[in-house]
Amino acid sequence: MQSMSESPMDPITQLIHHPYTPPPGFAAPQPGVFKASTVIFANVAAMRSRDWKSKSGYTYGLHGTPTTFLLEERLCALEGGLQCLLAPSGLAAIANVALALLKTGDEVLIPANAYGPNKALAEGELAAWGIGHQFYDAMNPADLAAKISARTRLVWLEAPGSVTMEFPDLPELVRLCQARGVTTALDNTWGAGLAFRPFDLDGDGSGRLAVDVSVHALTKYPSGGGDVLMGSVITRSETLHRQLKLCHMRLGLGVGANDVEAVLRSLPGIALRYRAHDAAARELARWCEEQPQISQVLHPALPGSPGHTDWRQLCASMPRGVAEGGAEGAAAGLFSIIVAPRFTAAQVDAFCDALRLFKLGYSWGGPMSLAVPYDLASMRPSWPSQVARGTLVRFSVGLEAVADLRNDLAQALLAALPA
Repeated sequence: MQSMSESPMDPITQLIHHPYTPPPGFAAPQPGVFKASTVIFANVAAMRSRDWKSKSGYTYGLHGTPTTFLLEERLCALEGGLQCLLAPSGLAAIANVALALLKTGDEVLIPANAYGPNKALAEGELAAWGIGHQFYDAMNPADLAAKISARTRLVWLEAPGSVTMEFPDLPELVRLCQARGVTTALDNTWGAGLAFRPFDLDGDGSGRLAVDVSVHALTKYPSGGGDVLMGSVITRSETLHRQLKLCHMRLGLGVGANDVEAVLRSLPGIALRYRAHDAAARELARWCEEQPQISQVLHPALPGSPGHTDWRQLCASMPRGVAEGGAEGAAAGLFSIIVAPRFTAAQVDAFCDALRLFKLGYSWGGPMSLAVPYDLASMRPSWPSQVARGTLVRFSVGLEAVADLRNDLAQALLAALPA
């Protein structure tokens, strides 16, 4: 109760400085959402003693809240890491790694079939800052071995390759880098921590064969709704994490609390959704193999697809129960087709335009199926030897009924690409 000697506070001031706090002990299936730029300290001593690099307390919204810390810890559990940083997108996470670990005179090696913007970053900003790069054939470990030099500080890995879906011998690529003392960073968006464990590639729990950094576009399967942009950078090395975190701070990378809430809400169902996307994509990919207009189907789980044996050896060795994909192993909901070269690019565009359920759009991992035609020749230094000639279309399979998606593909083929 207010003392008689005190002047009454204006109601507007009371709105800002009201003394009420809710009672503790509230629990619910979904965690609370904390939004803050400013964080309040009890006193000056607390303000001066708190370290933004530690998760033992809070200093400023950009450096973490209970909401972001919770998502970081859950993502570590998913991928088998110990430390996690959140970034505004998958590409921002990739940039965080490059800018933290590379300096003028260094070199980064990137798979020729890597995510295009990663290569563009190397060709643009990194090159302008005197950081060299080379593209290597991820399907040929000897090519990587030949290109690692005294300047090489970082090797990017991707499994499978972007768009063309070749699955490399990931353990062998990591062994090569470990032997040379070179840091490895994996774009693990496709695997999502479910198809294989990036920090336990031999599956024995020892962690001896592991990537150094796992980057994940949370935009895809962790979000699952096609409505969030976010990325993560996960490590098991405190030293490496500190390098990444200092750069993360200097770049001012942050994520919105509502976006974090959306990922936290979707994350418990990621394994169920991943299995559903996987099963539907395999069924449609097998159907596409039977169509005369299609020269090749690119999906790691198909025996004829480039790197199928490496996919099976890695993904089937993972402990079951996370995202079972049958006895062979788990895969994601992506596959690509190569339309026979007798059809023009314009005809393939017409095929994509004729699709009704598959919408034209980038990204993947959401409930809606998507299709994108690609000019593969413009994306690679040379045509991949494992890929048939023709025009490529990539499909992201959503959560629609498989029969409806199959019928959609059939009607579009009939309309635009008659056999």
